[in-house]
Amino acid sequence: MSPKPTAELLAAAVEKLGGQRRAGQEKMAEAVAVAFQTERHLLVQAGTGTGKSLAYLIPALAFAVREEKCAVVATATLALQRQIVERDLPLATAALAGELGREPVAALLKGRQNYVCKHKLEGGYADAEEDLFEATGVPEAGWRGALTGSALAEEVARLQRWARQTDTGDRDGFPGGASPRAWRQVSVSGAQCIGQKCPVYEACFAEAARAAAGQADLVVTNHAMLAIDASVTPVLPEFDVLVIDEAHNLTRSLTSARTAELTAVQVAGAARRLDGLGVEAAALRKAADEFEAALDAAREGRLREGLGPTLAGAVAGVRAAARTALTEVANLADAPATAKQLTSAALQELEETAHRLEAGGGDVHWVERPANGPVALKAAPLQVAADLRATVLDRATAVLTSATLALGGSLEPAADAAGLAPGEWDGLDVGSPFDYRRQAILYLAGDLPEPGRDDSHREAQHRRLRELLEASKGGALGLFTSQRAAEAAAEALAPEVDFEIGVQGSKSLGALIDEFVADPHACLFGTISLWQGIDAPGATCRLVVIDRLAFPRPDDPVMSARAEAADKEGRSGFMTVSAAHAALMLAQGAGRLIRSVEDRGVVAVLDPRIATKRYGQFLIRSMPPMWLTQDRSVALGALTRLAAAAEAGAGEGAGKPAP
Repeated sequence: MSPKPTAELLAAAVEKLGGQRRAGQEKMAEAVAVAFQTERHLLVQAGTGTGKSLAYLIPALAFAVREEKCAVVATATLALQRQIVERDLPLATAALAGELGREPVAALLKGRQNYVCKHKLEGGYADAEEDLFEATGVPEAGWRGALTGSALAEEVARLQRWARQTDTGDRDGFPGGASPRAWRQVSVSGAQCIGQKCPVYEACFAEAARAAAGQADLVVTNHAMLAIDASVTPVLPEFDVLVIDEAHNLTRSLTSARTAELTAVQVAGAARRLDGLGVEAAALRKAADEFEAALDAAREGRLREGLGPTLAGAVAGVRAAARTALTEVANLADAPATAKQLTSAALQELEETAHRLEAGGGDVHWVERPANGPVALKAAPLQVAADLRATVLDRATAVLTSATLALGGSLEPAADAAGLAPGEWDGLDVGSPFDYRRQAILYLAGDLPEPGRDDSHREAQHRRLRELLEASKGGALGLFTSQRAAEAAAEALAPEVDFEIGVQGSKSLGALIDEFVADPHACLFGTISLWQGIDAPGATCRLVVIDRLAFPRPDDPVMSARAEAADKEGRSGFMTVSAAHAALMLAQGAGRLIRSVEDRGVVAVLDPRIATKRYGQFLIRSMPPMWLTQDRSVALGALTRLAAAAEAGAGEGAGKPAP
C-alpha cells in the first residue's frame, strides 16, 4: 500500500483531534513535506490561529517514521515547548499510529541543569557545596522577591521531597516552579557532572532523557540546545530534518547562548574551591584581585578598540593561573570525586572564557556594571548566521517558521539572519484565519509629540492613553519599552480611572495575567515578556497600547556593532538592525490582540514616528494587516462600542470596530 499523502494524514489527525480544516495549515503541511523530500530549506510565516505546530509535526513525524530518520523541533520559549510536548505531540502521534503502521515515538530533551541530579540529592556533592548560594556573589532577587532564610529552606525541602517522587526529574514538573537558588540545590550543570563515574549513573534523569532522545523519531528541544550542539559539544542525536519554531527569536537565542562573561567573583570562587581541596590558590587569588582592579578602571560599555593593555593583561593572568591550577587538580590522587570535578569545571570555564576574551575573533566585547551584580567583562558573537549555516543548515534540511517572520513584508531578512543565500531556500506566507481588517483597527497617534528628553511627550501620551482607557472601560494591555515607563503610566492613570491597573513586577507575572484575564475591566502594563508571552483571547483584551517604537538602545554593544558592520558592508545599519528589531517587536506586540476569530479590538501606537518617518511603512508592513487610521475619534468610537458589547455580553458582531 502506497504511503498516504500529507494532506490525508493531516486531515485524519485533525478529524481525530476534533478540529476543523484550515487552509493555511494544509498549505503549510504540504510545503513542509515537500521541503523534507527535496532537501530544500523552507521559511514559513504562519499567522496566529493557523495551527502551525500540527502543520509541521504531521509531516515531520511521517518523514521520520517512513525514512527511519530523526527529526528535531527547536523552540525559543518553554511555553511553546510545553504546549507541543503536553498537548500537540501526544495527540499527533496517537492520530498517526494507524496511518503509519506504528505510533511515532517522541522525546523531550533539555540541558542537564534542567534535571534533578540524584547523586546530589543523596548528598554526593556535600563535600563541595560551600558556595551553592553564591552564583554571582550577590543576593538573588526579583523572583518571588529575595528568597532567604526560612523561605528558601522551605522551598528546598519541598523540592527534595518532589525530587524523590518524580519520574522524569524535569524542573518544569515541579508544582509552582522552582527559584534558581533552590534548584541549584538539586541539579548540576554539564561541566559539573562526574559522568560515568557517578554511582547512580544508570538511574540518571538527564542520561535517561538523552537515551530516550536517541531512540525517538522526533525530539523537541530549544534554541539554546541547538546552539550548544552547533558550537560547543554534540548534545542532540544525529538528525536529518529540523524545524525551528519561533524562528524570529533565533538570532537572539543563539547570541545569548554564545555570550561569555568573566567576573572577579567567578575567579575568587574558583580560588575558594582550590582551598577546599588543599591546593595552593595564591596565584588565582592574585589574578582575581588584578582582574577586579582592571575592571574597576575600565569604562562601562562597548570596548571598540579591544581590551586595552591593562584589561588584556589581567585576563591573561586569569587564564595562566587557571591553567596551572587545572594541572595541579588533575594530579590530585585522593581528592573527593565531586569536589575535584566541580573545581576542574570552574577552572576550565575560567581558562576557556579568558582564552576567548583574549582571542577576540568575531566577538563584540564590553564591560557591564549591573545594578545588582558584579562588574563583568562580556563577549558575544558579532554574527551568528555563518556559524549556524556551517554547523546546522549544511547538515540538515531546515524549516524556519513563526507568526512574525516576514519583516517589512519580506522573508529575506529572516533568511539572511540564518545565513541562507538567495536560491537556497523557498518561502511561504500562509496568512492567518483571522480577518484582521474586520476584526481590528491599528490606530497611529501621529499628532503626539515625538519622544524626547523632556516630559512633554510623556504627558501628552498619558492624556491620550487615559482617553483610550476610558473609552474601552479598561480591558487594555499596555506594552512599554521600559519598566520605568510602565510604572509612570500606571502611577499617572490609576487615580483617574475606575478599574485596576496591574503593573509587571508588583507581583508574580502569572498572578497578574490571571487577574487580567478574569476581569474584563482590568488593565495590565508591562515590558518585554508581555510583548511576546501573553495569550488573552476574548473581550478581556480589547485594547493593546504600545508606548513607543522598540528600537535597540544606542549603547547596546552587540546591536550597535552589528549596525556598524552592516554600514561598512554597504547596507543600512539602521534598517538592517534597529528598524528590523522595532518591526519584530511591533509585530509581536500587535499580535497580542487578536487570538481567535471572535476577538475584536484596537492596537494603538502612541509613538508618532511610525506615522511621520519614512521607515514607518516598513514597520506597518511587518504588522498584521489591520484597518489603519490616524483618526482619534475612530479609535475612541470603536472602543466605546467594544466596551458596551463587553458589558452586555454582546451577540455576534456587536462589538466589531468597523469604521
